[in-house]
Amino acid sequence: MNKAKRYTFLKSRTGESVPAFIMPDSDARPLHSLIDPVKEAERLISAHANNDFLIFLGLGGGFAPLIALEKTSSRVVVIDFNKTEIEELTAGKDYSALLENSRFSLLTDYSTEEIKSFIMENFNPALYSGIKTIPLRTRTEKDIEKFDAVTAAIKQAIETVSGDFSVQAHFGFRWFSNIIRNINCMEDQNDDLLLNIKKSGLKKAAITAAGPSLDLQIPSLKNFKSQGGFIISCDTALGSLLQNGIKPDLIVSIDCQHISYYHFAGFNTLDIPLILDMASPPLLCAFSSAPVFFSSGHPLCRYINSVWRDFPLLDTSGGNVTYACLSLAEYLNIEHITLFGADFSYVRSQSYARGTYIYPYFHNRQNRILGMEAQMSRFLYRSPFLPKEASVEYHETSQLKFYREKLEEKASSMNSIVTSEAGKGAPINLNTKQALRNKEQRTVYKKEKEKESADNFLKTYRNDITALPKAGEKENYIQKLNIKEKTIFTTLLPMAAAIKKRNPSIAFNELISETKNKSVFEIDSLLH
Repeated sequence: MNKAKRYTFLKSRTGESVPAFIMPDSDARPLHSLIDPVKEAERLISAHANNDFLIFLGLGGGFAPLIALEKTSSRVVVIDFNKTEIEELTAGKDYSALLENSRFSLLTDYSTEEIKSFIMENFNPALYSGIKTIPLRTRTEKDIEKFDAVTAAIKQAIETVSGDFSVQAHFGFRWFSNIIRNINCMEDQNDDLLLNIKKSGLKKAAITAAGPSLDLQIPSLKNFKSQGGFIISCDTALGSLLQNGIKPDLIVSIDCQHISYYHFAGFNTLDIPLILDMASPPLLCAFSSAPVFFSSGHPLCRYINSVWRDFPLLDTSGGNVTYACLSLAEYLNIEHITLFGADFSYVRSQSYARGTYIYPYFHNRQNRILGMEAQMSRFLYRSPFLPKEASVEYHETSQLKFYREKLEEKASSMNSIVTSEAGKGAPINLNTKQALRNKEQRTVYKKEKEKESADNFLKTYRNDITALPKAGEKENYIQKLNIKEKTIFTTLLPMAAAIKKRNPSIAFNELISETKNKSVFEIDSLLH
């Protein structure tokens, strides 16, 4: 039995075909003006001309999306539900001008997760000046719950993308500079180091973070080490361990800023393997005779890993080095992992364990106006504290809470038993697994992709950047890139974000030109 039709079509005074809801007990309700729906759409689009990524909730007659495509260079997305009703619309009206436009996307019956993924994959603040959601009220009022969920999903996606953009805009230059300057050191790294650890069948390991509770946990950690325990140390915790006579088996560092230098300064760590993000400061290589680089989520790191040679792929999405250490332990197939010093909070007004870099760093910079305690206090209170229970001895910030929750999420998905040594910081919710699940063993990177020297790789990459087409209209530019060009273009997006932050009003073609020029300049300064 055929479903009753939901739409009929009415003629506006200007002759356009306007879809209208068929109402059971009254006249049809038009979704647009019956006077002049085109002029109505033009007024709507002119109010949002400063946003070049437009999301329309409800297809209707498609007047506003079509005007947006004709009058602007915006990317246009329409979200609607019920494919049967969409087929009704397309059967009664010609939408070919919309559907055949490369800048247009129609999302029908997408889940909220699919909508979030679409926005996160397609909206990049470095390329688009703004994003706006525009509801077709007569349509959204018919499915309020569905469209409310869509609005919430879009908001979450924008918050995530904006957060990523903020980080890229802050570190984009430094990431690119560090990565290309680490290429030569990557060429000489010992590819067998992690492979041998993995082959050894290591069952247990400790991960040491630098929270204040580490001071209390040092005796337990010493006992663990004396029994042959394997220790993976965050770079921030290194000073505390070494000053207490504990030598870690691996050190992990992910921060691209030169402040990382102070974690190693004054210590002899040449015989301790150092696991580095490709975007780490180049000077860190000198602190270990066995540096091993891994690939994180940076598009240039992924590109290097895909076309030059294979590197370990570690998850750094948790935003902190403890999370990266946990990812490394997972990579090594370690079954039982114990966290030390993982407070993710400030304990009794203390930010780090004793022996960490912050104490000598502030000590050397104190003066009569700004003493060491004043610097410590300023560091401690740089972010507002979250409300806390009166009985606890720690303070959380929104950032530290985010780090803790990401680590909890990571641990819950791992094929390992993760526990945390008792401390004074914010408790970590780790679901104790009764038994390890069977899981396919991951393979360690191989050297099969290595076909050229580091210099030749950089020269090839430089030439590929210069070969990118000159930028014209934004959407047409991206659409016209071939697969190789899109891959190269993607590696430059964090650099573009940094340039866009410094000059928000920069035109798209100028943004692309400046991004290419700065990238090539950085590579040339290394090659010449």
